Amino acid sequence: MNFLTNLRRHAAARPALLILALLVVGLGYSVVSPQQSSAETEMTQQIEEGKALFDFTCSSCHGLGGEGTSQGPSLIGVGAAAVDFQMGTGRMPAAREQAQLPSRQVNYSQEQIEAVAAYVATLGAGPEIPAESAYSPEGLTEEEIARGGALFRANCSACHGIVGGGGAMPNGKYAPSLVETDAVHIYEAVRTGPQQMPTFSKDVMPDESVREIIGYLDEAHEQPNYGGLTMGDAGPVSEGFWAFILGIGGLAIVATWIAKKGARAR
Repeated sequence: MNFLTNLRRHAAARPALLILALLVVGLGYSVVSPQQSSAETEMTQQIEEGKALFDFTCSSCHGLGGEGTSQGPSLIGVGAAAVDFQMGTGRMPAAREQAQLPSRQVNYSQEQIEAVAAYVATLGAGPEIPAESAYSPEGLTEEEIARGGALFRANCSACHGIVGGGGAMPNGKYAPSLVETDAVHIYEAVRTGPQQMPTFSKDVMPDESVREIIGYLDEAHEQPNYGGLTMGDAGPVSEGFWAFILGIGGLAIVATWIAKKGARAR
């Protein structure tokens, strides 16, 4: 009888030990297995939201996978900064095809723009949306701002004008005014080269140099204008040209009128 009792106890103990072992293994795995952080979860959700918005608003021109179509270029490898610039200045989504896309009213929130940018960044490596420390001119000295002016005149003024007022270019294109352009968008334009603008890598133009250029533009645009109309801040050559045309042309018209009036009096 004791033998049968021990046998039954032994037979019931095996399943119990097996269940206990499974519980121990499961708990151990849950402890040592990598857990997805809240930041990773938020990033995944942001990318999903960006893809949904991209499919709805951008894919008709750029393709469902961002590979590009006959109506829009490929976005593979352009990076999040390019998306933030184009959508953050209202240039994208484009209203129609034209020689150059102008800045317009922005119709999307910054959260939506960053979501689309996060999704496009997954298509291929490219410049990221910069941290504020990369473009903020706060804390620059007068010497650094002066150096930014020299950099701007050497690299940018041929198209954008001496103080960033903008200028005309061939084939119906133009370098836009930088007077009301946000600092972050100036930085992103330098890094991504939108439209006909060249791209400046960090090896060619470090972040500190970009900050100095932005500091120069900020200080130049804050200066009071003692000379009347700025004529778009196009620079002394353009302003002098219009002064010559209007001034000399006006004097010529007045002189002609006086001469005709004198001839009639005779």
